[in-house]
Amino acid sequence: MAETTFWEGSDQYLCDKELAQAFHISRTLGMPLLIEGEPGTGKTELPLQYAASQKTEMFVYPAGSKSNVEQFVAKFDHVKYLRDSQIEILNSQRNQKGLKTKLSTGGRDTENLSDYVFMGPAAKAFSKPNSVLLIDEIDKAPREFPNDLLYALSHRKFILPESGKVIEASEKDMPAIVITSNREQELPTAFKGRCIYHYIQFPDAEKMRMIVSKHHPNVSNKIVDTSLDIFYQLRNIGLERSPTTRELLNWLRFIKTFTTQEALHKINALDGLGTLIKTQADLERVQRQFGNASEQSFGTLN
Repeated sequence: MAETTFWEGSDQYLCDKELAQAFHISRTLGMPLLIEGEPGTGKTELPLQYAASQKTEMFVYPAGSKSNVEQFVAKFDHVKYLRDSQIEILNSQRNQKGLKTKLSTGGRDTENLSDYVFMGPAAKAFSKPNSVLLIDEIDKAPREFPNDLLYALSHRKFILPESGKVIEASEKDMPAIVITSNREQELPTAFKGRCIYHYIQFPDAEKMRMIVSKHHPNVSNKIVDTSLDIFYQLRNIGLERSPTTRELLNWLRFIKTFTTQEALHKINALDGLGTLIKTQADLERVQRQFGNASEQSFGTLN
């Protein structure tokens, strides 16, 4: 039976009550959890940290512009099958000539089509009840990709190509499935209907402080307070791409390599700005609005 105990996060991941509840419902009902929210809010980290804390096997499918069900579920290697068929013919001819040596097919048998089916992350996860399956950034995939998953999500099974072998899981034995989306395109309504849905709101300062403490527990409160103040100032000036949680954590990874006084100076001078700002237009706006960071203390700005 799949693991359905209530999971509240780990030492490395802060899982708020609403997200934990949605994840619990999805596993209890044997349905995927669809998580939407802006980049850097920890959508992908949920299944990664859950799998690590449960010490269970995890399968990942990063969606992209060329995603298709064959890659996701399983594919039949027609080239290898044809080559092995030719090898069998050659071996038969060699046998008729009295030659003892044979060409190898690597142990594959053309009579057994399953030997030529290579399972993707979905088929592997459905074969392991306690595993975790992540479909990351499904909004980057062609629209037909989520539509092609409707049958599998409704019936909890996949039919492997050519061999016709069925891999299925009961409601109780479904792997924990998490699907993430940055909402670059709207997902089909029918697809959403087969998922448990949760939208991750961007953390406020109090929650962000808790997230930071998970990743950087030894950083002083002064450094955290100062960096958070600047971080939220940057998020509130209308940038094209506001800095996210991931970028704040990376900035602090850089800052904490210095002594406390040096770190505070680095923060106020906006040293390491490239870890927070990701476009030329935003960089120019920050420099224009807040002046030369090397000559002005950012922390005094409003």
